[in-house]
Amino acid sequence: MQENGKKNPSVSLSDLGLNVAVANWNLSPDELVNKSIELGQGVLNNTGALSVSTGKFTGRSPKDKFTVKDAITENSVDWGNVNIPIEPEVFDKLYDKVCAYLNGKEVWVRDAYACADPAHRLNIRVVNETPWANLFCYDLFLRPTEEEINTQQHDWLILQAPGFEADPAVDGTRQGNFTIVNFTRRIILIGGSAYTGEMKKGIFGVLNFLLPHDKGILSMHCSANEGKNGDVALFFGLSGTGKTTLSADVNRSLIGDDEHGWADGSVFNFEGGCYAKVIDLSEEKEPQIFKAIKHEALLENIVFKEGTTEVDYTDGSITENTRAAYPIHSIPNAKQPSYGGDPKNIFFLTCDAFGILPPISKLNKGQAMYHFISGYTAKVAGTEVGITEPQTTFSACFGRVFLPLHPAKYAELLGKKLEEHPDVNVWLINTGWTGGAYGVGSRMSLKHTRAMITAAMNGELDNVEYKAHNVFGVEIPQSCPNVPAEVLNPRNTWEDKEAYDKKASELAQLFVKNFAQFADQANDEIRSAAPKVMQNA
Repeated sequence: MQENGKKNPSVSLSDLGLNVAVANWNLSPDELVNKSIELGQGVLNNTGALSVSTGKFTGRSPKDKFTVKDAITENSVDWGNVNIPIEPEVFDKLYDKVCAYLNGKEVWVRDAYACADPAHRLNIRVVNETPWANLFCYDLFLRPTEEEINTQQHDWLILQAPGFEADPAVDGTRQGNFTIVNFTRRIILIGGSAYTGEMKKGIFGVLNFLLPHDKGILSMHCSANEGKNGDVALFFGLSGTGKTTLSADVNRSLIGDDEHGWADGSVFNFEGGCYAKVIDLSEEKEPQIFKAIKHEALLENIVFKEGTTEVDYTDGSITENTRAAYPIHSIPNAKQPSYGGDPKNIFFLTCDAFGILPPISKLNKGQAMYHFISGYTAKVAGTEVGITEPQTTFSACFGRVFLPLHPAKYAELLGKKLEEHPDVNVWLINTGWTGGAYGVGSRMSLKHTRAMITAAMNGELDNVEYKAHNVFGVEIPQSCPNVPAEVLNPRNTWEDKEAYDKKASELAQLFVKNFAQFADQANDEIRSAAPKVMQNA
């Protein structure tokens, strides 16, 4: 076997069952980019980023993601449509087949790790079939020093072989592509799909099991930043709620944009980079992301403007899920190392297209757990094919598809953290509609939303008057610097107050209906925070 690059001399791929022709260890971004171009697998755009196609799959395939059901997972994992079980024997046979497929080939190997807090570090080894997938791992995972590479033994292995397709009739998969997580062997096995997000979210799912289950650490699908005084803020939100926009603040350091853990005294980034959606990206709207797409970055499934190598970010003809991966050091105000202390403020972002929820409101512990487990937002017309009017979307803990455990476990762990830190403020922020539902009212002013978040973080809402919302019970501040008072109470912004009451009751019913699936495992404090449905509305 020919071996290139920097590696731990005590480590051998043969220990993994691999007998490849060439193993490229921990190559630099330049080497990986040049090799990708040489193999005809990518081209450079006009700012120096490598542009590639992920082929048939331009997004994750959740129906083809499996977890091995064994002694570790059998009684812990929340089995069902999200966590699909597969037998250990099926995994073992597929692993051997993937190794046989890679034998005699050239592969790219990377030593990396997850979790910026050294106390919770998870060492990862990745074996990729393509050099650009290895560049993605350089960008997204944390990067060990050369000295650490010389001594690091991996805790988890990712083996990614997009060119290998399973035979469902023989191999026990749903179709040719698969991602299988094995907690006993500590391996993520990926075949048939070149979409790099399977690796990123595979490790996220592993941490969502290990940290809460083994260490009592709350794993979170959120962004985080830190003020000049060391105050940490968390931003939870589903797609379209403004999570990336609102957490990007030139006056605050970015801890991370997507995945974090909350341990005692520490909020830490799981990752060493960002995987940003870039459809309709512009320098005006997202200057930090726009400027990060340069040398070392990886662009996926974008389209160039005709006759140029300039990206047409408005073109979603390949996929609406166009992506850019880049290391976090490409963001000028990123904090290194990327962790801080306990949070001072937590923001749940929702785009309420029904115009019911207040633009900002304060939650008690029970309400925080309830809204966390609900994970509410609304999709509006034009966001997806077939949507012609607002549709409610609930994703437990703002990331249901990544949760191996029952959502109530994460909600109760959040409650435990809030009990231990009673000075933490939890806010519900509606970035959606005001003055009426979608089609009647208008979108909440970004200027006002930023002012409200700034006031919350500066402590300017600590001593103002609050009034409880008559349906959802959340506390609404009656004044806020740089925000007109009439904006703060959503009912006051509706011309037809009876219509508001009726719509509020309808939304409350949707919350209650969604929560029914969690009620049997949720505690009394969570259940008591449900909105009040007005029977006469």
